[in-house]
Amino acid sequence: MEKSGFFMGRPAGIFSSCMALLIVQEAIGKAANLLADQLDYQTIDPSNAFAWQSIHHIVLLISGLILVWIFRRLLKDNFGFQLGDRKTGMRFFYIFTAVIAVSALFLHLGGYFTNQPVTYDFALNQRNILGTLGFQLLLSGPAEEILYRALPITILLHVLGKSTKLSENITLEVVFAALLFVAAHISWSISPLQIQANIPQLLYALAIGTVQGMAYQKSRSIIYPIMMHSISNFLMVGTGYLFTFLF
Repeated sequence: MEKSGFFMGRPAGIFSSCMALLIVQEAIGKAANLLADQLDYQTIDPSNAFAWQSIHHIVLLISGLILVWIFRRLLKDNFGFQLGDRKTGMRFFYIFTAVIAVSALFLHLGGYFTNQPVTYDFALNQRNILGTLGFQLLLSGPAEEILYRALPITILLHVLGKSTKLSENITLEVVFAALLFVAAHISWSISPLQIQANIPQLLYALAIGTVQGMAYQKSRSIIYPIMMHSISNFLMVGTGYLFTFLF
C-alpha cells in the first residue's frame, strides 16, 4: 500500500512524526485527566468505579475524532472508517476473542490456586458491575483505537510513503503505533519528577497493540480493532467478577 509520503521514509521525518504523535497523545491524555477531575461523581458513582474513566475516555474519543476529521481532509484518507474486508476482520475478532477468553480463564484460575485473587477498590454491586463492564464494552475500544491505532498508523504510513514490512504480517508503522500505545500506559509527572510503569502491563499493551494494528491494516477498517479491544477488556474484567462470585 503506497501513500503520498511527507518525508518519504527519511529517519529524521519518521522520528519527528513519532515524537509529534507522542506529544499530542500525551497532551490529550493529560487534558482528559484534568477535565475528568473537575466533575463530582458522587451521585452516579459514589465508589469511583467507572464514571471518571468514562469521562476521561469520552474526551479521548472526541479528541481522536477531531484529529481524524482534520487529517482526513489533509491526507485524503478515511482512516479505516469503513466496513473494509469483513471476512478478514471477523476472523481476527473470533480468533482474538477465543485467545483472550482462554487467557482470562487461566489467569484467574492461576490467581485462585495460588491464593492471589483479584481484589477491587469498590463493592461488587449492580451499579459498579454494570458501570465498569459498560465502560469496557462501549468506551474503551472506540476511544483508544481511534487515538492510538487508526491515527498513528495512517499518519505514519503517509510519512513512510508506503507500508514497510518487518515480517509477513507485521509492518513498521504498526510497531511504532504499538510503542506509542505502550507509552500511554506509563504514568509520569514533571513535578515531582516521577515515572511509574508496570512491565507485564507494558508487554501486554505491546502485544495487543501489535495484533490490533495488524487487524486494522489487514481488514482496512478500524471497526474490528475496536471490537477486539472492547471484548478483551470486557472478558478480562468480567471473568474477574465471575471468579469473585464463584469462589
